[in-house]
Amino acid sequence: MNRTGFYPGSFDPVTYGHLDIIARSARLVEKLVLGVGTHPGKQSLLSERTRVELLEQVTKPIAEHTGIKINVVTFADLAVDAARRAHAGLIIRGLRDASDFDYEVQMGQMNGALAPDIETVFLAASPATRMIASSLVKQITKMGGDITLFIPNEAQAAVAAAIKKS
Repeated sequence: MNRTGFYPGSFDPVTYGHLDIIARSARLVEKLVLGVGTHPGKQSLLSERTRVELLEQVTKPIAEHTGIKINVVTFADLAVDAARRAHAGLIIRGLRDASDFDYEVQMGQMNGALAPDIETVFLAASPATRMIASSLVKQITKMGGDITLFIPNEAQAAVAAAIKKS
């Protein structure tokens, strides 16, 4: 059985919600690959390099605590193709609410049709992180709000610097 998981996302910025899913996924797999999506049609606040570096930094304690290997890669194609390159048997997705569920189930079924050998696994967000969305974090930051409850310190500095540049 292939116990490598692939968790795709924009991670723009990485949030405590992402870290919750990553930590819980680490208990299910032997290796976890985090796929930073670099969709050309999507405007990101943080650069690809910054997102990768932040993920590597903030997931290091999770890898050390669980004893699994966590790799961070980028991809600009289909998640199933990136999962194949990562030799993953699972695609991991987090669910915050019912609207996430509807979209993610449809996406999981499409991925299943494209790659029947890769299973999609859904993890419900923990109550403490359920409301966190990267898009809302960016909006709060742009409007001068406090985001310390939603993202790690390392990401706060990167977001502040990116907002200042824009």
